[in-house]
Amino acid sequence: MEKDFYYYFKLSLAIVISCFISIACYNSNLYSNFHHRTSSNSECRLIKHELGETCIPPNPQRIIVTDQVALEAVIALGLKPIGAPDTSYVASKSSFLKDKISGITYIGKEHQFNLEKILDLHPDLIISLYGISSTNYQLFSKIAPTVQFKYVHARWQQSLQQIADVLGRAEKAEKLLIEYKQRLTKFRSIFQNKINHIKVSVSRFHGGVKLPEFRSQFSFPGSILYELGISMPDAQSQLIKTPDDTLVILNLERIDLLDADVLFVAVDPGARDLFQKYQNTRLWQTLNVVQNQRVYSVDSSYWIFGSILSANAIVDDLFKYLLK
Repeated sequence: MEKDFYYYFKLSLAIVISCFISIACYNSNLYSNFHHRTSSNSECRLIKHELGETCIPPNPQRIIVTDQVALEAVIALGLKPIGAPDTSYVASKSSFLKDKISGITYIGKEHQFNLEKILDLHPDLIISLYGISSTNYQLFSKIAPTVQFKYVHARWQQSLQQIADVLGRAEKAEKLLIEYKQRLTKFRSIFQNKINHIKVSVSRFHGGVKLPEFRSQFSFPGSILYELGISMPDAQSQLIKTPDDTLVILNLERIDLLDADVLFVAVDPGARDLFQKYQNTRLWQTLNVVQNQRVYSVDSSYWIFGSILSANAIVDDLFKYLLK
């Protein structure tokens, strides 16, 4: 009987001790996990952006972008996102970025995201320039730290610098912009006073609106021409009232507004038949720029919206066609 008492006493004592050890270990793990999260949060950087403030991890590796301009900017800065959307109307950036974006997972179209794919990718940062609403921002922020900067066509360089700051690549962005400015200086030196007398028109045949348009000096391509000292036709500039007027949509009766010394036409993938229709009209054939054979069809993937890589591609086209 006495032996049984001691046996059960030792057994009970062992159980009590085991419970204390388990509780201590559990509390230790809780503290460890809490301490880890606190350390991670203390290491992140607080970034102010269009939709609020976000704490960004110091070295994000699994980046998702919500639009093609942000995709281009991140690629230019030497990183490759793990996920990106396709575009709805203009040609995809893949037409000129090519191998630079191979292996990136498709997450739907801009503004029509596949949330399941985004969740499966386990991003540690989501970057947007114009791709998400405030509602989507709240949703994305629950998946990963999310930032959105306002994309202004004529201030695309600022957007590049903002993304570079988030990614810790400010020096890379500065280097890219210095090299770009040097290219503009070279362009001006080659053309000298000729660029002060040439009128260049930039048109887009839209895959959604199904009407042509011309781009102002406040648009992405227009800002590049403006920086080079190249003017748009006077008839066009008279219709531009504010910096928000990046484009003017035209009907067939006002196709004469596209006339210039040189006309660049960016045709969306869904607007090729529309462009052909306009080319077959009598009014199109009466344009001086058509009769002088100075109409050049260019890639809408980089002539309409873009960042530093698109800007350089436009300069390439200007060298190619204006030297003729």
